[in-house]
Amino acid sequence: MTPPPAQPSQDSHDDYRPHATAPGPGQPPAPLRPFDAEFFRDPYPVYARLRRLGPVLHVELPDGARAWLITREEDVRAALTDQRLSVNKARSRNGYQGFSLPPALDANLLNVDPDDHVRLRRLVSKGFTPRHIEQLRGRVVTAAEHYADRLAARLTECGEADLLAEFANPLPLVVIGHLLGVPEADGREFSRWIAAMFAPEHAGHTAEAIDRIHRYLPGLIGARRARPGDDLLSSLIAARDEGDRLSEDELVSLAFLLLMAGTENVQHLIAGGVLTLWNHPEQLADLRRRPELIPEAVEELLRCAHPNQWAIRRFPVEAVEIAGTRIPAGDTVLLGLASAHRDPARFPEPDRFDVHRADKTHLALGHGMHYCLGAALARMEIGIALGTLLDRFPDLQLAVPAEQLEWRASFRSHALRRLPVSVG
Repeated sequence: MTPPPAQPSQDSHDDYRPHATAPGPGQPPAPLRPFDAEFFRDPYPVYARLRRLGPVLHVELPDGARAWLITREEDVRAALTDQRLSVNKARSRNGYQGFSLPPALDANLLNVDPDDHVRLRRLVSKGFTPRHIEQLRGRVVTAAEHYADRLAARLTECGEADLLAEFANPLPLVVIGHLLGVPEADGREFSRWIAAMFAPEHAGHTAEAIDRIHRYLPGLIGARRARPGDDLLSSLIAARDEGDRLSEDELVSLAFLLLMAGTENVQHLIAGGVLTLWNHPEQLADLRRRPELIPEAVEELLRCAHPNQWAIRRFPVEAVEIAGTRIPAGDTVLLGLASAHRDPARFPEPDRFDVHRADKTHLALGHGMHYCLGAALARMEIGIALGTLLDRFPDLQLAVPAEQLEWRASFRSHALRRLPVSVG
């Protein structure tokens, strides 16, 4: 973790408030503007100040769009199962809607409400049964050892390596690529495009990445149609072509979601997990002595080091009241997962990483209808990755001062650009 920025006094929050006149009758309050360079470096002190300001805040996002931010765990948990909060963009009347995607990428599980969600989830879930996931364990172990070898070779050759590029990025690509029948080289390209989607500081990168993904996926689906395999994508294509239970846009969108969700978060949880352990040497020592604690560490990392800052945005289908604040129908609601996970009303010493924490309940993998289909696979991959690194590299260390680490300039995802490592 990066060193925390200078803290303002607890009672001083003027840096969050725009210079604006007071709202008129019936108007929302002037929005706060908390998403700045300080937030991108280390969002957690910012969340602490936002929670003190209130459970529901009207905020302005970096692109100028506005949203209602839910800051506290109790309210975030309740909102995740509130059927009045729709994920369907058609319900939006104004404000932030997330990435602007073509229809062929947007008709996925994250953007549809109960009826369509249940139908699509049923089709995909066959690839994520406990039995199927357990059958992947040997493949994950083999891939982790392979990329550990590659990391070791790079360290021997150069004295320094990027843990993200050499290990954390390719590992989940191999696994999700196997599930969907995606060649490894194509998976690497796809991963770069997804990373570019989260790089708003580079003008045009997001739009270009979305365009490349939009052009790639129909070709991939065409290739699987021509030569079906024993993979989940072939199964989904059969559901589209034979049973007509999927539209073509839904098919492409599901492929997009599975590739993105199956790689992006796992990659950054592995890298962020290693960094977190280095910043808590007593916890790291416990894991080395007792590797059976690794599943406990994974749960704690999901709570305190998950890159996702928010759940998928919601839109009230009618005016709703959350924690005493009325939110109009169609406005954008952001459920602050990362803030909820550091809420002292829910977690004792919430900023402390503790593999021995008794209550590791969290919302990192969702809650309710949108609970992550690949949760068991993600847990397995992260646990095997950390176990492999701890076993193979007892002297691995950060190769640059912590303050020189570069983080994405994204309010959606707090993730490292690189993790330079060396051996002591």
